Amino acid sequence: MQVGMTLPVMEPDLDASILETWAKRIDEGPFSSLCFGERMAFDNPHSLTLLGAVSAWTSRVRISTTVLVPQLHDPISLAKALATADMLSGGRLSVGVGVGGREEDYRAVGASESTRTMQQMADRVAVMRRVWAGEKVTDAVRPVGPPPMQPGGPEILVGTLGPRTIRHAAAWADGVAGFATEVDPPAIDTVFDQARRAWQEAGRTRPRLTTSFWFAVGEEPRAQIRRHLHHYMNWIPREFVDTFAATAGFAGTVAELKDQLRRIEDLGADEVQLVPTSADLAQLERIAAALD
Repeated sequence: MQVGMTLPVMEPDLDASILETWAKRIDEGPFSSLCFGERMAFDNPHSLTLLGAVSAWTSRVRISTTVLVPQLHDPISLAKALATADMLSGGRLSVGVGVGGREEDYRAVGASESTRTMQQMADRVAVMRRVWAGEKVTDAVRPVGPPPMQPGGPEILVGTLGPRTIRHAAAWADGVAGFATEVDPPAIDTVFDQARRAWQEAGRTRPRLTTSFWFAVGEEPRAQIRRHLHHYMNWIPREFVDTFAATAGFAGTVAELKDQLRRIEDLGADEVQLVPTSADLAQLERIAAALD
């Protein structure tokens, strides 16, 4: 099983130096991928702009957008941006997509909340794949380019947990990009089993199976997760966040984290993507040393 690391893009007070240092350390370390997700009505970097930067800052790791929301973008423009990132990174891009959990993100870009469905997302992915295949999808002399480095474009993983949406994704996606709010191997196993069955019923080969979760190691890790969630989940009353944070993610020692990773590996996971709850580089260094 591979282990990826997420950039701390949802932490406050980021700058280019912090992001570049994290990206380079991830690339130099034992990690399989460098990951980050998308929000609009928040203070994180724009995901499509960040793709260009991390392509230049790294040379080895796979670059994974754990969640992009296609409905927040024009699909042809999004296809062009992702093909450009795939070209700049030398074919290292993996694209996770989802419908998004925040209505305010839709409002921020003037997107209709009525498009917040699996079918609307699938329709936009279909347009993107036509662009990547070199089809003429616009009334123009030439197709929209550049062509992606990977034939047919990067893999598409769907950020979804429910059985109905997994069955929908099995018709067109390459796998699932799960997120575990609590590190519960039996619950993760349920999602993986649902995906395997759905892909088999759709007459397709085995899906790529990934999951991710928040983590904190070192001194007072549970308090660190609580601070992170107070910042990130700013639309929820603090008392509810406190209750949620009591069990969310992983908080403990590096040895305990490695034990959880072994348990998830036994479920047949292809990759676990760790999500930091602090921009402190020491968090990254502890995990890197343990995995080497």
